[in-house]
Amino acid sequence: MNTGHALRLQDVVKTYNGTTAVDHVSFEVPQGTIYGLLGPNGAGKTSLIRIITTITAADSGHIWLHGQPLNSSHPEQIGYMPEERGLYKKMKVGPQLLYLARLKGLSAKEARQKIQWWLERFECTDWWPKKVEELSKGMQQKIQFIATVVHEPKLLILDEPFSGLDPVNTNLIKDEIRRLRDQGTTIIFSTHRMEQVEEVCEQITLINHGKNMLTGKVADIKQQFKQHLYRIVYNGTLPPLLAQMPQERFRVIEQQAGELLVQVADETIAHELLRLLIDHGLHIRLFQEVLPSLNEIFIRLVQNAE
Repeated sequence: MNTGHALRLQDVVKTYNGTTAVDHVSFEVPQGTIYGLLGPNGAGKTSLIRIITTITAADSGHIWLHGQPLNSSHPEQIGYMPEERGLYKKMKVGPQLLYLARLKGLSAKEARQKIQWWLERFECTDWWPKKVEELSKGMQQKIQFIATVVHEPKLLILDEPFSGLDPVNTNLIKDEIRRLRDQGTTIIFSTHRMEQVEEVCEQITLINHGKNMLTGKVADIKQQFKQHLYRIVYNGTLPPLLAQMPQERFRVIEQQAGELLVQVADETIAHELLRLLIDHGLHIRLFQEVLPSLNEIFIRLVQNAE
């Protein structure tokens, strides 16, 4: 097995009562990356995660974690924060974190030290004696995150980790995710919010109806689906020659005062257009290629499939 991959899935299948939730899904998660597992609600993301974490077993297919076939000892190397949070509402924060850390194999002393370090990092040491139900949803989210990472897992799986967080705490968790990645942790970020993935993920797998629709690096995927759109912001008067250019080479998608969105046949035409505008005396303030968002790519894929 390639030890450069933290996780590898090959032709994984899972059915529930005759319904196929995961349909021959294959992908590889490189070591030390933030990997996006994307798709709309009901796409099969949670079913896949439950298989990876050994909560359920696949009906068929193969899974390797750090080069070894997935087995019952691997959950100790995994941190999983489910979308439906699993904290005990009536239990106090400190004892609860200690209990969950001990379940992951930490000694009482080690668990207390690591929990204290995280509480200080999140500036919430005074939460130790509080019951979970006394905390806001955002505060509970921080505690859930600490419980997920306190045993320093090699593979961290976060299912909708920013749900319920305000922008400040969202950025805080994003920073921690990147810091953990930089320390060598492999992170799977599962969400239906495509725009969040573009900020933090380097590679993705996009699934729909249990099938793998797209896998690759985010930058490469955007290049693959680009439509040669360019946004131009300028000062001056457009040359009349633009109206005479053949539509198979150039067309205006949107136009407003001092701004154009155009589509060209290829990059060569884009360079010719830029030279034409400059030669005409326009002051070009912006000439930028517009790449599609992951959400736009997903919609296009679904429409094509249907």
